[in-house]
Amino acid sequence: MCKIGVEMEGEKQPLLAMRGITKSFGGLRAVTDVDLTLHEGQILAIVGDNGAGKSTLIKILTGVYQPDAGEIFICGAKVEMSSRRDSIRVGVNAVYQNLGLVDALPAPANVFLGNEPVRRILGIPFLDNRRMREETERILIENTGVKLEDATVPTLNLSGGQRQAVAIARAVLVADLKVLVMDEPTAALGPEETRNTLALIRAVRDRGIAVIVISHNLEHVFAVADRVMVMRGGRKIGEVDTATSSGTEVLGMIVGSAVGAGAHATTPSTLGAQQ
Repeated sequence: MCKIGVEMEGEKQPLLAMRGITKSFGGLRAVTDVDLTLHEGQILAIVGDNGAGKSTLIKILTGVYQPDAGEIFICGAKVEMSSRRDSIRVGVNAVYQNLGLVDALPAPANVFLGNEPVRRILGIPFLDNRRMREETERILIENTGVKLEDATVPTLNLSGGQRQAVAIARAVLVADLKVLVMDEPTAALGPEETRNTLALIRAVRDRGIAVIVISHNLEHVFAVADRVMVMRGGRKIGEVDTATSSGTEVLGMIVGSAVGAGAHATTPSTLGAQQ
């Protein structure tokens, strides 16, 4: 997948590397000297209490904020994320918790929203609805494994997992997607829809797209992620492999009762939703 940089001799470059990321808002230090590494075919979960810095870090990755210090590398090449457009250009896109879908529109219209193809009949432009439908069905199947029974129904009528798939298809459409960020993808979903969404995340990973999941639900994190990165007070406290760790260990790192790499003293608190 990597094309931007050049692989190191004998060692494959990370797909994504964030080094020394620091960001302040006035006198408030939101993120301090954070490193993040993601390889192809991996799912990385980022967890932490409210105010941990998760949202700020991801908004820096997606070009919403610019860091005060630090660097971002895609495939070994340094990139500048001055806007969402810059992040999309280098293959990083995000699906936020609200999904950003227009409920009254069908899936193809949502996938192509703002990028609608047109065809001309006698010089008059018309939306190419057939192309949008066919391309949406192809993108959904190739990148999420989801097939809609009826692509003409309003998106409001789709299940939570199907709506997630439509949002992912839109993210794939506008970029040569390398990294997909998913913000609280299982929030407010029932048990069956949660299972479908976790399967969807794995399907995206299996199709070669690396995934970063922001979540407060450790059960869901351990069901889907390869690695878990813990943040507290704007710092990276540590990182574990889900195969050799547990929710108890990660929760201890979050609240400060366990020491991880780079840990610092803080007042224990309960695990909450994303900052």
